[in-house]
Amino acid sequence: MSRRCELTAKAPQVGHKVSHSNIKTKRRFLPNLCNVTFISDALGRNVRLRVSTNALKSVDQGAGAEAPDREEARRRRREEGELRDRAWGWPGRGLRPVA
Repeated sequence: MSRRCELTAKAPQVGHKVSHSNIKTKRRFLPNLCNVTFISDALGRNVRLRVSTNALKSVDQGAGAEAPDREEARRRRREEGELRDRAWGWPGRGLRPVA
């Protein structure tokens, strides 16, 4: 199983661990992933996804009564050139976390 968020496509990054004596050793920065069950409006069933906590917060914000209005506002801003699409699309579309 890959360490990749299924909504935002976040993946591990490579960097350096730097010691006190400034010796640089390769290390990996792993995304904070958790297994979450969502309710899909389009499919009408539960969907289990492995998502980053950042994407989970985005889905939580997109849920609720204002979700269609918020999506419409994002769509208008995207058409005006203010927003660029993410690689895998906006994570809040059609998903709600299971309570």
